[in-house]
Amino acid sequence: MSPAPAPLYAAADVHGHRAEFRDALRDAGLADADGHWSGGRARLWLLGDYVDRGPDGIGVIEDIRRLAAQARDEGGRVGALLGNHEVQLLAAHRFGAAPVPGWDQPGGFHGGWSRFGGRETDLRRLTPSHRQWLSALPAAALVDGHLLLHADTTQYLELGTSVPDVNAAATRALADERPGAWLEFSRQMSSRGAFRNARPDDPRDPVALVLDTLGGTLLVHGHSTLTKHFGIPPHEVREPLRYADGRVVAIDGGVYEGGRILLTRLL
Repeated sequence: MSPAPAPLYAAADVHGHRAEFRDALRDAGLADADGHWSGGRARLWLLGDYVDRGPDGIGVIEDIRRLAAQARDEGGRVGALLGNHEVQLLAAHRFGAAPVPGWDQPGGFHGGWSRFGGRETDLRRLTPSHRQWLSALPAAALVDGHLLLHADTTQYLELGTSVPDVNAAATRALADERPGAWLEFSRQMSSRGAFRNARPDDPRDPVALVLDTLGGTLLVHGHSTLTKHFGIPPHEVREPLRYADGRVVAIDGGVYEGGRILLTRLL
């Protein structure tokens, strides 16, 4: 008999809430009281938006990188996806407040990033090493039948028709020197709500379209908070929301809206 797969966990949209992230890891048994990996062979995937809106986005990035190294030494894995707030932070750093052709946003990318929850402390503390790590993050992952995405959108299919193609396109977008290309990529990564009313009997069913194209039988996403976008009161956020006839799982507990980080066991 083949060995059972290692446990698979996911969390999304930490948004600089470093203490809450550490608490969630500890409660799940994936980190000890000092924040060090204790999950053994377990696999943890983080679905983007580590920065902005909260007090210490750079600290969250550093925690993820440290945990990834520790997990690797123990035979486990910590993987991380690119979120729209990482794209916006990198754009703010790269282009600053210069006007962006085709985008009527005061202060350019910096102004837009700031209004969407950007924290100047994150931008000031962003090092070349952080930028290199962020720019290499995949936009999607397929893990044991789970299609992991940051956003609940079909826009990933504009990037490619397979997970490797999507990730290669994301890498190219973050290396592009044209602000217009960054604007388009940010738009794609920020889209949301495509699966909310999806039905499998609809010939245009967006869930089936994405799963059939990119693979997997269950789509897992963050980005759209259970609090604001699914209408669950913050004090009632206790578990992920499975919807679209059980084919989609939303795991953004809206920590910055008074909810919580939902560190979810998928397998």
